[in-house]
Amino acid sequence: MNFILIGIIVANILISYQGFNDYNFFRKFEFHVGSIRSGEQLRMLSSGFLHVDLMHLAFNMLTLWFFAPDVIANLGNFSFVLIYFGSLIFGSLLTMVFHKDDYSYRAVGASGAVTGVLYSAILLNPDREIGLYFLIWLPGYIFGILYLLYSIYGMKAKNDNIGHTAHFGGAIGGYVITLIKDPSLFTDHTFVVILLLIPILILFAMAKMGKI
Repeated sequence: MNFILIGIIVANILISYQGFNDYNFFRKFEFHVGSIRSGEQLRMLSSGFLHVDLMHLAFNMLTLWFFAPDVIANLGNFSFVLIYFGSLIFGSLLTMVFHKDDYSYRAVGASGAVTGVLYSAILLNPDREIGLYFLIWLPGYIFGILYLLYSIYGMKAKNDNIGHTAHFGGAIGGYVITLIKDPSLFTDHTFVVILLLIPILILFAMAKMGKI
């Protein structure tokens, strides 16, 4: 039982519950490009504690509950908090970069922060298996690569309402901050560090060529 982890989960539950029951509250604190560009930068943080519905909230909090202990055990509480909030901000910043001209773009959810924690856990323990719908089990680093490639596809296709950009930004945040906090991973898990970097390079190469 880690009280910092529990505190973050409780904050997500309470703020999301308020958003479920108060439309004005939800609209005031969601990620909205037009409002952020007009000066409401707090939305880049507050939107990470709102969720669309109970299923969205439950999925994010369960994922956090499963993988945060790996980060806490290896890096400590301070680094866990840094990775969580740093990944949340990375996700919001990358979303602004890709959607800055779409003033009507809206999003909510802790997915960026949670994805950052997930990728930190993968770097720290790459052989831990992750289950897809509890049917297919993959080593964490394989799942990480596939997830980022799927996020690139989702960003390019734009055929659903999933915030793929925030997921990707969160993953980058978790990746970068974890390597800064534990540089020994460059030598201890060199292969995994390189593999997880490849989708990130692909994304920015596609962006530079105007293909995404």
